[in-house]
Amino acid sequence: MTAPPPLEAITGARQELTVVVSVRLLRTPDWDQGPFPFELGSRRTDAETRATYFAPAAARVLYGAPDRPRRWYRPASVVHDGLHLIGMELLRTATAGNPEHALAVLHLTVTRPLLSVVRAVAGRPAVDGDAAALTGPLDPAVLLEGLAEVTSGAGAFAIARPYTVAFLTPEACHGPALRAGYEGELPDTADRWLWQLASRSTPADFPLAPETAAVELSSAVRISADWSALVLRQGAAFLGHRADTGDGDFYAFGALHSRTVYLDALLLGSLQRDHIDELTDELSDVFDTGRLARRVATLERNIAAFRSTYWRQHLTAHGPANELLLAFQNQHRLPDRFEEILAEAADYSRLVQTQESQQISGALGTLTILGLPLGTSLGVLQVVGDESISHLLVALGISVIVTVGALATRYGRLVLSSLRGGGRP
Repeated sequence: MTAPPPLEAITGARQELTVVVSVRLLRTPDWDQGPFPFELGSRRTDAETRATYFAPAAARVLYGAPDRPRRWYRPASVVHDGLHLIGMELLRTATAGNPEHALAVLHLTVTRPLLSVVRAVAGRPAVDGDAAALTGPLDPAVLLEGLAEVTSGAGAFAIARPYTVAFLTPEACHGPALRAGYEGELPDTADRWLWQLASRSTPADFPLAPETAAVELSSAVRISADWSALVLRQGAAFLGHRADTGDGDFYAFGALHSRTVYLDALLLGSLQRDHIDELTDELSDVFDTGRLARRVATLERNIAAFRSTYWRQHLTAHGPANELLLAFQNQHRLPDRFEEILAEAADYSRLVQTQESQQISGALGTLTILGLPLGTSLGVLQVVGDESISHLLVALGISVIVTVGALATRYGRLVLSSLRGGGRP
């Protein structure tokens, strides 16, 4: 029996690719507002339709509002090296430290082996017959010239390579991806294909160790018997498990979802990752400058804003979008990292409270050291009825000497140290 060809040599029945690139906005886009409104029959996936899938807070983050736009789109038609660009989007993802940060989204269809394209996007070494991707007229720097600047490889939120979301459906001859019947068993090779598309690698690029392969592949999301998804750090993939029959097939709807609702779940995860990265940077330099109390107050304010605006682990009542978001968060350890941020910020807050308590105690101690000798001297003069100016000046001098002597003691130095905010007495 002839062995099936490797995935890198296969062109699926339906191949869609979405590429997400980190950019810096140079100006407000003059494109149409909202997400790209893909259409299928009478269904139009505009912002109003998509918002019904998401909680209101998540919808505002992903789609903005009429008075506060965050997302823009523009149709396109550029064909180059087996890739067809059909549209672009820009999503503003500003943070406190990076107000121009944004994500550019390129929507493409692919007519040559999909794995070779995502390998090229990932910067894998080319093999015989491979063509480059996102070059020439499809270079993001060319497509966004004058509007946004690609930040891959530099900057706070730069990613080494663009993030890819691949969608492939098999033909009847692509047995390694097909179930045995509508609800039959899924062959192990199907998840291997899914892994290759999501990791953007062949077995030669990144061979999975047999001892850990089951664990690595266990995070695949079974959307239905028809198709599965896998989310990794640098890419995600959707793979069909029955032969695509062409026009009118369910997979047209699946491709629509992979470009819209499921893509938006991954975009929200990207926003969460970027904000957590910035909060981590803020924590790392909280002691680099003075005014610790002010730095900690700003940090707590930023954490509260992130928590109320972006931190969502349950987007929608529609299960697959939630599962994809959770898979993205787990790949980047976002829940654990955010818990660490909260714990570290709480430690800094307690430190500030301790210092403030020490300063208050120091101020009270200073008042005591300064006021007790002076008060005692004036009290004695008042009791004996002495109204002599010279005696008053002598009493003041003695009070100053006693105060200086008291401040020179260990207790006095401790009070002064507490007033300054700590240190060795």
